[in-house]
Amino acid sequence: MPIIKPYFNVNASRFASTIASGTGTGATFEIAATAFTDDTGAPATAFPTTYSYYNLYINAMIQTDDTSTVTTAEITIPNGDTLADQTPVIIEFVTT
Repeated sequence: MPIIKPYFNVNASRFASTIASGTGTGATFEIAATAFTDDTGAPATAFPTTYSYYNLYINAMIQTDDTSTVTTAEITIPNGDTLADQTPVIIEFVTT
């Protein structure tokens, strides 16, 4: 019997920035979508409006779901202002 691999149509968009691009303190710390670059290195204008889920990586470590909230305009990372300015932040939006 042949093995048939399932086909999944998965698309992902990634956006990169650093903590230094954020504003606010404590629970209101956020980074604007326009402070990120997209997969091509171009400045982002907004985050996707539709997606299945997103992954947040801070300093290359995937974060739990309760670490952030995201809109098309910004990502809020409570207490992100306590991290070092050059800490990388990557958001991956996945559509299935």
